[in-house]
Amino acid sequence: MQHCPIPLSLLGSLSFAALIVSMPCQAQAQTKEPLELTGSEVIARHVQGDSVEAEQLERYQAADLQDVFEASPEVSVGGGPGVAQKLYLRGLEDTLLNITIDGANQPGQTFHHTGRIGIEPELLKRAEVQPGTGDATAGPGALGGSVRFVTKDPDDLLRAGERVGGLIKGTYFSNAEGYKSSTSLFGRFNDAWSAMAVTTYQDQNDYEDGNGRDVLGTGARQQLGFAKLVGRLTDEQTLRLAYEKRTDEGERSQRPQWIPSGFNPLFPLEAERETLTFNYGWNPLSNDLLDVEVTTYHTSTELQQDGRYGLYIGDTTSAGLDMRNTSELGAHRLTYGVDYRDDRTRLGPDGDRDLDEENGDVLGFYLQDSYQATEKLLLGIGLRYDRYRLDDRDGQDFSDSGFSPNVSLRYQLTPELALLASHAQALRGVQVRDAFKLDASGNDPELDAEKARTNEVGFEYRQGGLELSGRVYDTRVRDAIYDPSGRPNLYVNGGTLQTQGMLLQSAYHWQQLSVGLSYHHNDVELDGEELNVYEHNGLGTTLGDTWTGFADYRATDRLSFGWQGRFVTAVDSLRTGVGTLDKPGYGVHDLYAQWSALSDDRLVFNLTLKNLFDKQYLDHASNEDFENIPGYEGIRSSYEPGRELRLGVALRI
Repeated sequence: MQHCPIPLSLLGSLSFAALIVSMPCQAQAQTKEPLELTGSEVIARHVQGDSVEAEQLERYQAADLQDVFEASPEVSVGGGPGVAQKLYLRGLEDTLLNITIDGANQPGQTFHHTGRIGIEPELLKRAEVQPGTGDATAGPGALGGSVRFVTKDPDDLLRAGERVGGLIKGTYFSNAEGYKSSTSLFGRFNDAWSAMAVTTYQDQNDYEDGNGRDVLGTGARQQLGFAKLVGRLTDEQTLRLAYEKRTDEGERSQRPQWIPSGFNPLFPLEAERETLTFNYGWNPLSNDLLDVEVTTYHTSTELQQDGRYGLYIGDTTSAGLDMRNTSELGAHRLTYGVDYRDDRTRLGPDGDRDLDEENGDVLGFYLQDSYQATEKLLLGIGLRYDRYRLDDRDGQDFSDSGFSPNVSLRYQLTPELALLASHAQALRGVQVRDAFKLDASGNDPELDAEKARTNEVGFEYRQGGLELSGRVYDTRVRDAIYDPSGRPNLYVNGGTLQTQGMLLQSAYHWQQLSVGLSYHHNDVELDGEELNVYEHNGLGTTLGDTWTGFADYRATDRLSFGWQGRFVTAVDSLRTGVGTLDKPGYGVHDLYAQWSALSDDRLVFNLTLKNLFDKQYLDHASNEDFENIPGYEGIRSSYEPGRELRLGVALRI
């Protein structure tokens, strides 16, 4: 079957149909090719939009979640220290998204004043973002979209003919006077089996902001252990087994999302995530009706805070299964399956871990069809059915169920220009709560399920080295569930959450040079009320118009350098429940240079200069500055780091 590859640099501008990689271009069947496990070469250019590749992360020596998505205009990450970083997609907080690591869902939240996504950039092969309400295969409750982190395989590191190898890396961070070390070992036991193991350690002091002041509570020590086993049982069957454990510890304010103050002092805090994932694939070579994928996982996140009330521990645990099959029937490509997830969250002081607990689960069935109706028209249509159940901390039982349809089209108007349109719906029932709110907040007994729908239209154009794309979107979430600030502490249906916006992207590739510029505008409201982090924690926040740009130049086979910038316009007179405030705009420039000192990239030096002009700024994805409002002193996130030089060396053995 012939396939239409989708440019990586345009993934951020596609609707459902366009996001299905390698769509069938012709409705003709033939014998399948054997599954290949050979390493894939990362495209040597900067990636725009909503797909981030390993090479981009290596060039800028990404150290945290914010670094991973710095070049993505629809994604904003703020919060200052890594433990407080939250991701916002089109203005919606990541609590409204489906987050997966190699298919393992990460639904839990331990503490609403910390981030809930802990990821080591060193492991990533790519990070894929599907904005807007997901299609039927996106998993349950993808109200605002999904983020899929995919880790590297041994064959992504091994070279042709190699049986075993190693990679030793070291990085120095000038701002926080810190360092990071990484050791990777990888090898093939035989032609069918390979494995890898990675350990990293990062230690840094409190960083300085753009005005040269120490930002207390931002120092950290992070450790990671990761192992993956990959096997080709036959030409038709593969499996992957991966284990990851990541810890982050340091002195943080009691509410790490806010700066240290008299009511928010520094205490020891430690976060830990542990994930075990099993993936199995069976793709018979001569049967177009079978392409089976099975994913099962267990993931747990724990947060320990030794604060004014002693040592408190909150944890969330999720275990799940996804079984799907893809059948090719003429011009139809059908994907159908079942997924199930069981969630538990607990909170208690040390020695009494079961003080508060609640349990929930969700069972889903789905069908997604990609239909090549004509040579130019590709239609997508799908349906999910999900059933949610929750037994909450107060003994209340909730049960929600319903269908989530979607439809999309991609019309190839000319060989260079494609038009896109889509509509999708999603349902999310009442779920387990933030662990650190189990003993302080309750659920309204009349809670209804959240219901989202997204309408989107767009285009993409490609001719030679020129790439252009654009889209306009509208997402609405009815009966959005959150716990409003103030009393009573109660999760309620807060109204209709709406995010509307526009994305424009461009890129040009000419010989060794690639340049690009993107623009994103977004308005997000709850029943017509502008959002802010403090009052709408768990929902979203208002962001200024965002421009991102890049320029990459490969001078020789061994030397490359480039620039990326992120520019956010000011938000003036943001209305809140306690007054108005401003969110000043800012522009941040980063530079990199990469030199391979030995042949075959066996010794590589990286130099990265972050925040070139030492800009003092508060990221728009951070808690806004309420300090000028009487009675709200100390309600502000930390300023972002000032200028930082990162020096890295990688030795391949």
